[in-house]
Amino acid sequence: MTAEPDGPEDRLRRFATIWGRAVFPVTSTSLTRPEFEQQLLPLARRLSHALRARTFDATEGQAVGAALVAAHCTDPEALSRALDCVDAYLVLYCGEDGPQDALRTRSARLQHAMAAGFAQALRERTLAEQEAIYRAALNARSAVAEALHASEARFRAVFEGAAIGIGIADLEGNILQVNGALLRMFGGSEQSMRGRKVPEWTHPDDAPQVWRLYEELVRGEREHYHVEKAFYRPDGTALWTNLTVSLLRDPDGEPQYQLALMEDTTERRLLNLRLRYEATHDALTGLPNRTLFFERLEKALSAGDGQRFGLCYLDLDGFKTINDSLGHAAGDRLLVEVADRLQSCATAPGEMVARLGGDEFVALTTGPDTEREVDELAGRIMNALVTPISIDGRELTVRGSIGIVEGPAGERGPAEVLRSADITMYRAKSAGGNRFELADPEADARAITRHGLTTALPAALDRGEFFIEYQPLVHLGDGSVRGAEALVRWLHPQHGVLGPDRFIPLAEHTGLIVPLGRWVLEQSVRQARAWQERHVDAGPLRINVNLSPCQLTHPGLVQDTIDILEREGLDAEALCLEVTESALIGADDDLLKPLRRLAEMGVDIALDDFGTGYSNLANLRRLPVSILKLDRSFTQGMQQFPADPVDLKIVEGIVSLAHSLDLAVTVEGVETGAQAEQLRILGCDTAQGWYYARPGPPERLHDLALVDATG
Repeated sequence: MTAEPDGPEDRLRRFATIWGRAVFPVTSTSLTRPEFEQQLLPLARRLSHALRARTFDATEGQAVGAALVAAHCTDPEALSRALDCVDAYLVLYCGEDGPQDALRTRSARLQHAMAAGFAQALRERTLAEQEAIYRAALNARSAVAEALHASEARFRAVFEGAAIGIGIADLEGNILQVNGALLRMFGGSEQSMRGRKVPEWTHPDDAPQVWRLYEELVRGEREHYHVEKAFYRPDGTALWTNLTVSLLRDPDGEPQYQLALMEDTTERRLLNLRLRYEATHDALTGLPNRTLFFERLEKALSAGDGQRFGLCYLDLDGFKTINDSLGHAAGDRLLVEVADRLQSCATAPGEMVARLGGDEFVALTTGPDTEREVDELAGRIMNALVTPISIDGRELTVRGSIGIVEGPAGERGPAEVLRSADITMYRAKSAGGNRFELADPEADARAITRHGLTTALPAALDRGEFFIEYQPLVHLGDGSVRGAEALVRWLHPQHGVLGPDRFIPLAEHTGLIVPLGRWVLEQSVRQARAWQERHVDAGPLRINVNLSPCQLTHPGLVQDTIDILEREGLDAEALCLEVTESALIGADDDLLKPLRRLAEMGVDIALDDFGTGYSNLANLRRLPVSILKLDRSFTQGMQQFPADPVDLKIVEGIVSLAHSLDLAVTVEGVETGAQAEQLRILGCDTAQGWYYARPGPPERLHDLALVDATG
């Protein structure tokens, strides 16, 4: 019989127990260890809740750090052990099978908050002790005349029993007295301490104002000052302190002594440095991360006159394939090796390499001559990636695309520079990859505009910014209007009217082409129905609607078309769906199945841009098409008289073979009367182009059809 699995409360108590065992030996408390562990349980519960909360709340970690001080865990070792325990066991016992990477990141941030809360609470407690000591010193001095022995005993008790270091010196800097805590901080004897003067305790990291404040105090111009200061211990190691120095005056108010109170912050400083390193460096590769890189980049961009910067933005080509085929562990080892190689490329002063995330890296160089240096840096990076990397016995070839941005400091901000580098990197990738490209402001502007259009597309459809223009389809035999092709336009608030070439590729890339195409089909069918109602005697007017390759593969294409036709009351024979030839080259039966179903319903299928996709007429036998739309490139030679004889022969052959397969032929781009007449002679069925009418509102087609009907 197996035991029941531990519940969340059991795991929480186990975590509190481990925490108590680690911290109790360095805690000044009268509690027993079980009592102390019970005191830690609510703190563990707060950490557990903060770890799994929807949003991160740093105040929870700060409150736990402050509670440790309240529980007399004031020794720096107690904080270090507590953070080590949280780092090792919080996610394990309180994570509840959540996403491990996110939980460990949250745990690191909680540790940082705990350290901040601990430091703040300890500082407040220390300041309270310092105030008590200072008042005791003043009271001892003022009570000398009344009760010298009693006040001296009281001061001595505070002086010797304080947990912080205390030293008394005269105004010449001679050290007169030090307490035991101060001796333990420095690790020396009282004789060695007294043998030195205060001005000798200099350190290279002293802030500029430290000794100015000291001089003001000993001259009686200042009563006290508080600074962070480092000292050298006798063994040469650094002692970091929060130092408060106060001036003691005699009964006549004249300066007499200086009183120094020191809190040892060395361990806390080292801990903060460790947390700072972890917050600014990538855990996998050890390289600086996005946070530190932005700090360096911002500093480089704000440098003085004459300084320049150069940035290389690297993205590995095909890295996803490695993760998918070999696993993420292999991908991580590859990234570590790439990071090592990149690090070896940026060793000169002013150069650094960072990992932004995933397989994206950046290299930065600064100085007066970065125009040459950044090109050399990019070349070194490309050469470093040439040698294959061995992972699990496989030799993996690594390729990368680099975008380079270079220029003078002070003209652009970090976000703008990185965006330009990112755009340039993708330009290198789209050019085939394994290369580097220099930033081009005009290309950046086009990419930014394209991105702006992409992000605005969904809202534009909701706001009704799209509209449709219609270009007539004219019968070449009698010149009558037989219908129109629906052409969607975008009335953009900033850019004005945009043609489909500006936004249809973006809609296809984002998947918005499906709802946009459905909207175009619905509006076009509704308009065709309205034309039929107004031109009962003129015969049915057919509406042509373009389909993108993405719409062809959408499972709802057939049903959407049926629903729209039925809802608007339009016969299927009045609808023609245009599909580009390139979309159907090599199409399998699954792709052709929805087109066949629509053709069986009576919907015409037109093969658009015929002649540009390198297919042949023999392949048309298996395609469910009834109309060929001949690309305008075949008929441009007919705009002048006499027409190009080669073009005439090609078009004549296509028309003849198409008619033999029962396919009608429509010609695009007719611009002259001579061209229209020649196409009529060759046997083409219908045509469209500026010779007849430019795309326009539906009312224009109504007028053309009305003129045609009335003769």
